[in-house]
Amino acid sequence: MANIVNHSHFLTVHDIVRFARERDILCQGRGSAANSAICYCLFITEVDPDRIHVLFERFVSKERHEPPDIDVDFEHERREEVIQFIYSKYTRERAALAATLITYRPRSAIRDVGKALGLDLDTVDLLAKSMSWWDKQEEINERLQKLGMDPRARTMQLFIALVNEIMGFPRHLSQHVGGFVISRGPLSELVPLENAAMPDRTVIQWDKEDLEAMHLLKVDVLGLGMFTAIRKTLTLINEFHGFRGTQQLTVSAIPPEDAKTYEMLHRADSLGVFQVESRAQMSMLPRLKPVCFYDLVIEVAIVRPGPIQGNMVHPYLRRRQQKEEVTYSNDAVRKVLERTLGIPIFQEQVIELAMVAAGFTAGEADQLRRAMAAWQRRGGLEKFQQKLIDGMLQRGHPREFADRIFEQIKGFGEYGFPESHASSFALLVYISAWLKCYEPAAFYCGLLNSLPMGFYSPSQIIQDATRHDLEVRAADVQFSGWDYRLEPCDKALPAYDRPQGAMRVGLRQIKGLGEDIGLRIEANQPYQDIDDLARRAELTTAMLITLARAGALKSISGNRFQAHWDAAGIAQLPVLWQAVKTTEPYHTEVEMPEPSLGESMMSDFNYLGLTLGDHPMKLLRGDQEFRRCITAADLPSVRPGRLVQLAGLITCRQRPSSRALGSFFSC
Repeated sequence: MANIVNHSHFLTVHDIVRFARERDILCQGRGSAANSAICYCLFITEVDPDRIHVLFERFVSKERHEPPDIDVDFEHERREEVIQFIYSKYTRERAALAATLITYRPRSAIRDVGKALGLDLDTVDLLAKSMSWWDKQEEINERLQKLGMDPRARTMQLFIALVNEIMGFPRHLSQHVGGFVISRGPLSELVPLENAAMPDRTVIQWDKEDLEAMHLLKVDVLGLGMFTAIRKTLTLINEFHGFRGTQQLTVSAIPPEDAKTYEMLHRADSLGVFQVESRAQMSMLPRLKPVCFYDLVIEVAIVRPGPIQGNMVHPYLRRRQQKEEVTYSNDAVRKVLERTLGIPIFQEQVIELAMVAAGFTAGEADQLRRAMAAWQRRGGLEKFQQKLIDGMLQRGHPREFADRIFEQIKGFGEYGFPESHASSFALLVYISAWLKCYEPAAFYCGLLNSLPMGFYSPSQIIQDATRHDLEVRAADVQFSGWDYRLEPCDKALPAYDRPQGAMRVGLRQIKGLGEDIGLRIEANQPYQDIDDLARRAELTTAMLITLARAGALKSISGNRFQAHWDAAGIAQLPVLWQAVKTTEPYHTEVEMPEPSLGESMMSDFNYLGLTLGDHPMKLLRGDQEFRRCITAADLPSVRPGRLVQLAGLITCRQRPSSRALGSFFSC
């Protein structure tokens, strides 16, 4: 390594990580080099290389001629602190963010071409919103017809032709999510620079591939929402249970290989758990049944387009369930594939196979990896095909084995997952799963306070919390902070080792209410009445009405209609009178009726995006249109192959690129 790798690269990353840890910012390195022994010793990564297989040639080879790849994830809400540390240490003369090239996709192409042709902007906007990035270009005709436009008209034909022509072309340069370039001398002498849209930032006008070609030192400083959620969860746990000093729960104090945590994952009870919360992962968990850390590494990597398209998933599961014999063509191949039961799942295994089975050098194998990652965009994989197959045949491997390995390499495409990345992610899978298993109330609050992130909306997260028998209390100006918080709860929950608090919905959940307003309300609690609230929290009539419609004034004004009446009647006093401390309590003779269940539900969804009351389908289930629908509770008893009719609220729509037709809907 001393002859190949510049040690300053590792030490620069170490210095950035040291700064973050000194300020209690959760972070972790990942990438081709991040799970090496050197990064573990420098505390860049938390993954012990003894727990995984580290391929030295994955990041160090004579042919590579470039620094190893190390990405560092930080709490996404505190990443700016790290960015400003880099600027302060190296100055904006020597440190800048890389650019990224944004190309035209269906929505942006439709909007820009429609505007250039002078089409009705409302119609163009509707068309753009109806398209998704995965939609094929010919689907534009169908969407135009649905909007009442004739695709055969000359203007429409020109519109479609131009949209198709510019698809994939560069649109503009944008700021890279976290690729930092640091130089010894002034960057302006090496690359073109510009001021970023955000203050105190500089951007290089080249994308990251150009920078790599110039061999400039680049460090990826990335934000990860799960780190923020874990930090907030740990803070809530320690505050709620009163843990102090050495009693405090930290990431390092979470016990490894906990059987109860793995049992929870076997049930696919993973909503909110990092990387394994998608429907595809939930389907895989009961079949793979992880029982140790390395099983989580495989779980993270196997539910990806690459292994799926390369026909690796079902063979692996059959072998894991001992329904299929595991065979190896020789001992060298066994050493590479034994940990994944003879199925190549990781990028590193492809590199090793090329070396041990086909005679590639370490550098040639890394070039194969690069071609594999980009062949769907630029091609270049074909030149390795003959060398790979001939090399395997010369070393006595069957032709069928050689052809199958190459097809699996093609199946990886741009989506083959490195074991080094999967190992780093698996650690967060385990930590988040343990927190959900043992401290679910704090975990849900931590997630909700860190949104947006993951697959699920606040409504779905809260529904999952109630399914786990946790108490969730409504937003209220007397008790809610800006964030979700935990409150003492007398409800007995024998399923958990420690008491679980009740979750109080935070004021952040109310649509249209700014953080500064929520923090003012939190800082001045409690309130005598609505007049006292308006005066001390400095709320306008519009703010009070928003709180009323969200049901957050219940403790001081009663039901929504009454609170709305009271809010509308609050006089906005002049500034001079606001300073007077003596005020009369608010009083009104008017008593407004209670809103109906349906009216309350509509207000909940309009102003909170969720409801703590009954599900909307409970109100509609008795209607004639829904009487033939099967309920979710009855689905497990339905005969396989039978057509069923369902009704619900669509919360997530997915259309994986591996499927030619159809979409997945989550309700």
